[in-house]
Amino acid sequence: MTATPIDERTDDPAGTTWHAYPAAAMAGDYLRAAAGLVPSGLLLVTLPVGATAAVVLGGFAAIFAVFGLRTALRHGTSLEMTGTELRARGPWHSTIEWAKLDRMRLAYYSVRRDRRSGWMQLDLGAGGQRLRLDSRIEGFDQLVRHAAIVAAARGLELSEATAANLQALGIRLPEIGAA
Repeated sequence: MTATPIDERTDDPAGTTWHAYPAAAMAGDYLRAAAGLVPSGLLLVTLPVGATAAVVLGGFAAIFAVFGLRTALRHGTSLEMTGTELRARGPWHSTIEWAKLDRMRLAYYSVRRDRRSGWMQLDLGAGGQRLRLDSRIEGFDQLVRHAAIVAAARGLELSEATAANLQALGIRLPEIGAA
């Protein structure tokens, strides 16, 4: 499933796209949450453990439960991008008005030393509003490209890391400054 151009929908303005986290992309996070929560929770409730062990197991269970909840909230959030704003809908809702964009950061997080495997995260801000999304969302490149164009038009200075990550995605905007 990919980002849906709006001309396929009759009730939305032209140029609007919709983006969501597909279930297949979130499955790994759900499995990691369950792999940590279930064993630590089962040990905690089925075996007699001392106070120290209970605190440790309870801590692990809490961490994995929060991770699972955060995954569910992210999975339940969709984005609507128009020419004037980027709106998150769902449990976490936020609106970034492009005309007020004042922060953009694109980071790459590697899971291997050779940097061949990892994910990107886009952080956007406009006034008090903030939106963070990762590269598993459908149409991530399209969202980043639009944000970069807006950032360049607004004269935002971007970090060297952000500029390098934009180039890694094939987004080359000479107007983008590096901080």
